[in-house]
Amino acid sequence: MPYIYTNGINLYYEERGSGDPLLLIMGITAPGSVWEKHAAYWEKDFRCIIADNRGVGLSDKPAGPYTTAQMADDYAGLLDALQILKARVVGCSMGSTIAQQLAIRHPGKVKSLVLMCTWARCDNKAGAVFQHMMHCKARLRPEEFSLYIQMLIYSKSSWDNPLLFAELEEARLQAATDPQPQPLHALEGQAAACMTHSVLRELGEIRIPTLVIGGREDIFTPPWMAEEVVGAIPNAKLHLYEKSGHAFHWENIEDFNPLVRNWLMAN
Repeated sequence: MPYIYTNGINLYYEERGSGDPLLLIMGITAPGSVWEKHAAYWEKDFRCIIADNRGVGLSDKPAGPYTTAQMADDYAGLLDALQILKARVVGCSMGSTIAQQLAIRHPGKVKSLVLMCTWARCDNKAGAVFQHMMHCKARLRPEEFSLYIQMLIYSKSSWDNPLLFAELEEARLQAATDPQPQPLHALEGQAAACMTHSVLRELGEIRIPTLVIGGREDIFTPPWMAEEVVGAIPNAKLHLYEKSGHAFHWENIEDFNPLVRNWLMAN
């Protein structure tokens, strides 16, 4: 299995497709495999590089706390090891904060950015959500913790859709038998990175094409967070999906995949 030793850890990664490199960075609790339905579309045009973040999946899970700067350096090392001078980067949730730091700390490595359900800083409520996430992880069975995450990220329209509702139930059953569950200390490490991420001033240094995408009904990272990021990055563009939550990219996948593909092809 492909591993790269970077920034003090073994980082697991996979590659799909060919063409210009496209680095995909997933969010808190989630391994890189969660990109599957998006990478299957984008790999037709790009060399997709998908890794498990520090603290999840097959990558190392050292004691925390982690920081988004540290995790960005993990990815800078991955790009160096793969001899990729510059890549387009798509980051989802925590992955978007890592992508911000990659563009700030290693500006020469990033050609363009797509930031999904993103934020520049946590307010008190966001911090409380991450605190509660850690408490739930410590106290709930895996399927119960999965339900909490689903309640955070899916909008009412998904819960009202019989097909999607059944898929959510199946996902909870799979969580109960996951052979590689994320350990509590690693979730705590990632949550610390999310809570301490604060780069509102530094975002003005990003001078590359940037597309910010969110959901208008996102209760996890509300629209004001996306709007704040767009206001801080020069010439950034904003796209908000109606009747959609934190998981807008699954709730609108037939529109989302080509939207991002077309924007990346132009940027």
